[in-house]
Amino acid sequence: MYRNFIKRALDIVLSLVAILVLSPVLLILTIVGAIAMGGNPFFTQARPGKKGRDGKEKIFKLVKFRTMNNKTDADGNLLPSKERLNKYGKILRATSLDELPELFNIFVGHMSVVGPRPLLVDYLPLYNKHQSRRHEVRPGLTGLAQVNGRNKLTWEEKFDLDVEYVSNITFCKDVSIIVQTVLSVLKREGITPEEGGINKRFTGTPEREVQS
Repeated sequence: MYRNFIKRALDIVLSLVAILVLSPVLLILTIVGAIAMGGNPFFTQARPGKKGRDGKEKIFKLVKFRTMNNKTDADGNLLPSKERLNKYGKILRATSLDELPELFNIFVGHMSVVGPRPLLVDYLPLYNKHQSRRHEVRPGLTGLAQVNGRNKLTWEEKFDLDVEYVSNITFCKDVSIIVQTVLSVLKREGITPEEGGINKRFTGTPEREVQS
């Protein structure tokens, strides 16, 4: 009952209330972001969502506040991510404020408040059968992996936690994850300082580590 009906209803209510309450913050960050980034303050990217009846992940556009500028080298190529992540972007990532626009993704049904984080479309063919189960539910603004180490975890550890969540969705667990997320953000836990919160790309799990 909760997984199939109540969870989505709560997502709509919680995201709408959050959007209304945080609208002044969203407006300020939009203006400041436009100045700090020298243009569009929003970052959009195609991400895979919940699998449909055909067994394929539905692709949607994730919306976040931009944390990297568009500075290029002499040849017009974008500089490495670490060089484009400015002080303003680091603050957004450290406080997770860059994630706030995802509230709109939740409201329209692309995402849920709690669920596996939406990753790159490029990763889809790299998942093994076990890891692909993370797409049996809507991706989330936060999830079990985010309150158990976040960027300090290996990809395999994150995916194991994602699947653990998918297999055991309950109202109490969602409330617990939301509370832990708020506490983690306040404590600024899980961000890797030397990387500024930038993850290394997932390249697949070695066969010897694959779970059935």
